[in-house]
This record gives sequence, structure tokens and C-alpha cells, in this order.
Amino acid sequence: MDPQAFEELLAEGGSVPVRGWDFSWFDGRATEERPPWGYSRRLTGRLAGPRAALDLQTGGGEVFAEALARVSEPPPVLAATESWPPNAGPARDRLRRFGVAVVRAADGGGFPFAAGSFDLVVSRHPTVVAWDEIARVLAPGGTYFSQQVGAGSVRELTDFLMGPQPVSQARAPDRAVRAAEAAGLRVVDLRQASLRMAFHDVGAVVHFLRKVIWIVPDFMVDRYRGRLAVLHDQIQAEGPFVAHAQRFLIEAHRPGRDQRPGPEGGAGP
Repeated sequence: MDPQAFEELLAEGGSVPVRGWDFSWFDGRATEERPPWGYSRRLTGRLAGPRAALDLQTGGGEVFAEALARVSEPPPVLAATESWPPNAGPARDRLRRFGVAVVRAADGGGFPFAAGSFDLVVSRHPTVVAWDEIARVLAPGGTYFSQQVGAGSVRELTDFLMGPQPVSQARAPDRAVRAAEAAGLRVVDLRQASLRMAFHDVGAVVHFLRKVIWIVPDFMVDRYRGRLAVLHDQIQAEGPFVAHAQRFLIEAHRPGRDQRPGPEGGAGP
């Protein structure tokens, strides 16, 4: 191992800002397959028609802004929530031109909106899903549309650094279906995918673990320096470290008024 190169990669991965959900820094250093269903494209289709839409846990607003930019007539009422202060400012800046009200709200519930306020509620990779609150703020006939992280996502990296870990089923798709139904929603679509990820250097691993904090919850460079050194040597000798991200798409409706056909033949909001 070249100790200097290793230390430089650790320092680089440890210094890159982690706010927002912009992953462009990883270009050429890490790759991840995309789910086959195309969340952003489907989100764009669902934003054409509702009177009011809400994006939960918007991060830096990147995904919501991308979808809104492709809608000729977005909903007249738009809101987004974000709980992490470093993300809230960039989200406001990015979404202001679309007229989105970005509000601070806890991820686990207590949304500062009246019951039945939104025809469409969306979220991409929420850390927690407050199903009862989602059902409360949805109008009758409204739609919840979300891409979520599944159980055991990137477990190869977790196990490499921490040793074999039990896989929690808290993020299992079938559990999400049961929770949605318990909140009074009707699940109309559920899709799953296992997606190949490849890390080409240990600096990319460090930045990823700082950004996606639930993969190794107690991650700090100094705490895992020994295993990171082993990983660095492995990548140098054998090529990229490969893991698999678990994703699922879920769409649920709040029972109520008749729902008209939506994009791609699904039920609209």
C-alpha cells in the first residue's frame, strides 16, 4: 500500500461537503445502477394535474426541482419539508423559483399542514415514513408516491467494515404495505429492485458513508481506519468494491372520490 495515497484519499473523502442529495462528486469514482421504473420521470407525470403537492424530506430539493422543471403547469400549491438545517437553506434557494414553500418539520410526523391539504404527497428515500400523517394530510382520493430504500441495502459494505450484521426488516417492502394499509391507504403499486454499486477508491467510500449515514451508523474515519486500509488494498489489487442497493417503489391512495386515469395507465391523484 502507498500510505501517502491512502491518507490523501481519506482526507479528500472526509472533507467534501455532504449536504443535499447531489451525488455528482462520485462521477468516475463510484457508480450505481438506476431502478428500472424511473422515479423522476413518473414523478413529473404525477405533478401535472393536482391542485396541491407536498415533497417530504426533500433534501436539497434536487429531485423535486428536476421534476417541476419539466412540468408545463405545476400545481398551484407546492410545499416541501426538510428537517436537517444544512439542507433546508439550499432547498429553499433551489425551489423558490417554482413557488415551493419549504418548511422545517420532523421526519417522523407532526407535519404543519391541515388535514386533507394535498392531492399528491411524494418522497424519495425517506429516512422514516409517517404513514398516519401522510394519510392525514392527503385529500380523499389523493396519492402517495415514493421510492424508498429497502432492507439490507449496501449490506456488503456494512458487513465489510462492521463484521456480519443482522438485516433489519424495518425497511422491507411488505412491511411498508402493511403500514400503509394500517393507516387507511390502499396500495396500488409495489416494485422492487437490487442495484449494483461499485466503489473505485476508498475516498469515494468515505464520502458515501458520511453522506448516507445509516449504512454504518457510527462511522468515523479514525474508528474504521484499519478496515478502510484493508479495503483500499483490496480495491488496488482486485478492482472496484461491489455492493447492492435495495430499492422499492410504492404508490398508495387514500380512499375517497373517484380517481381518474393517471400517467402510464395508473390511477391519477
